[in-house]
Amino acid sequence: MAQLLDGRSLAKVVNAETKQRVAALTDRHITPGIAVIMVGDDPASMIYTRNKEKKARQLGIKSVLKHYPIEIDQASLMNEIAALNNDDSIDAIMIQKPLPKQLNETELIDAIDPAKDADGFHPLNVGKLFDNQTGPYPVSCTPRGIMRILRHYQIPLSGARAVVIGRSILVGKPIAALLTNADATVTLTNRHTKDLKKLTREADILVVAAGITHLINQADVKPGATVIDVGMHRLDNGKLTGDVDFDDVEPVAGHITPVPGGVGPMTIASLMAQTVDLAEWRRNG
Repeated sequence: MAQLLDGRSLAKVVNAETKQRVAALTDRHITPGIAVIMVGDDPASMIYTRNKEKKARQLGIKSVLKHYPIEIDQASLMNEIAALNNDDSIDAIMIQKPLPKQLNETELIDAIDPAKDADGFHPLNVGKLFDNQTGPYPVSCTPRGIMRILRHYQIPLSGARAVVIGRSILVGKPIAALLTNADATVTLTNRHTKDLKKLTREADILVVAAGITHLINQADVKPGATVIDVGMHRLDNGKLTGDVDFDDVEPVAGHITPVPGGVGPMTIASLMAQTVDLAEWRRNG
């Protein structure tokens, strides 16, 4: 049976580290601050935003929710971002997705000060990542969390064959860059890739972020592989599951993340840690 990559337990470790770092800043009369921009009343976004706000308070981080009506126009929201860029009490800014169709998401992300880019989505920061520049700069929080899991469980990366399913800027592209920077040999794929299953069966490390329930089963996994499941789906019976059929894959994998309790908790923990990073970087130069 595969070793479980317990993201929930590791997130507690990361949060404890973050709380200590917040205390050190507080001793210097600095309170790290994050602002979350939310437009409309998407139920899933509201739950996720509340969870982030609760976690920030637990860690001593100032959390500000900027909640705007779904009818807000582009110019007004751009002005709000500019105000947050100039607010010295805010170290990190993130835009909660989804956004209504009248808003240009790319333009909004580009408007965020790269030094306050909580999600690591600003093109300047993405460019630094793909150029493998030395930091400091923020990176996307889910890939950051995945890399912490791999380091914690001492998964060998140098020379490993890694396959990533999913090409989003949220997960697929940045985790491919991070693994490449760690000297893995990476193949970035998507649901349209020909002979996808052949590629997955060759992977030492398989990261699945396709958004398709149980896309990967036992026949798709190399025995002993490390399987990272980024998917999150609710079945008809109410149970949460991922892009990987956990029960089918666990007997052959070497390491595997569960859903829930794997990548998800590490995403929020990484966001909190990155907020403190941004606070430290802004003040330490």
